[in-house]
Amino acid sequence: MAAVLPSLALALLCLLCAGAEVPVQHNFNAEKFAGTWHMVATVSNCPVFLSTKDKMTSSITTVSFTPEGHMTMDIVLPLPGECKKVKMLFQHTGQAGHYTGTGVLEEKQEKRDMRVVDTDYEHYAIVYLLRDSGREPSTTLQLYTRKQDMSPQLLQKFKELFLSMGLTADMLAILPHSGECQ
Repeated sequence: MAAVLPSLALALLCLLCAGAEVPVQHNFNAEKFAGTWHMVATVSNCPVFLSTKDKMTSSITTVSFTPEGHMTMDIVLPLPGECKKVKMLFQHTGQAGHYTGTGVLEEKQEKRDMRVVDTDYEHYAIVYLLRDSGREPSTTLQLYTRKQDMSPQLLQKFKELFLSMGLTADMLAILPHSGECQ
């Protein structure tokens, strides 16, 4: 796994510099990817995220797939005094591991491009999300784990990947466990 990261990061950097698309997990398997994930770290250049990242805690996401291959994400967000449930639907693009969707952010319609960049299905997943609401697009990378913990090696892998994409360490939020909304 450690040997794959430098080549993945270099390939991703080259693709981004060339204006090409962000890669997806080779031979992505939706059935293996489905289930419960904990978001343990996220990095983004989104101004809304940057203004709230220090107050965030780990969320729980349950991923499932429709018979047509679309991805649904049922997210439980621990907020002060409440557990907010959000359901998101991403349309299958025809490429395994690549999905698109729409949503509303700050009362503006936004397009979302979501890709599973890297996963071993059993322990971790790194998900790329590009949001475009007509203003400057924002890029987000999210690190998910099956359990609420991450190894230092996994965090290092995540850091190397997001740095190769032009995101910086000051944009990173390592999300503490909330203890709520289980």
